[in-house]
Amino acid sequence: MSMEKKKFCIYVLSNRFRTVYYVGFTSDISKRYEQHRAKTVFGFTSQYNLTDLVYIEFFEDAYSAIAREKQLKGWRRDKKLELIKRVNPDLSDIGLKYVF
Repeated sequence: MSMEKKKFCIYVLSNRFRTVYYVGFTSDISKRYEQHRAKTVFGFTSQYNLTDLVYIEFFEDAYSAIAREKQLKGWRRDKKLELIKRVNPDLSDIGLKYVF
């Protein structure tokens, strides 16, 4: 029996008005996206209704993903928005592509 290699990712969530952004890290984007959508974990994302996945990057190892998450969290908002718009120009919710 072969085990599928775990994929790590960083992701950016936003609200429906695209006024607030949150950078996160996970090893299970499908589960994490559903948690954010259902607001099952109280915190910043549920408080500000951040339910739309607008950006994602995948990594082979957790260390690389965490380093990238820290890097993006240190960026100003306009720089994050520029990165997001390069791959998602209309800032649409791409979360359904990652729910399995």
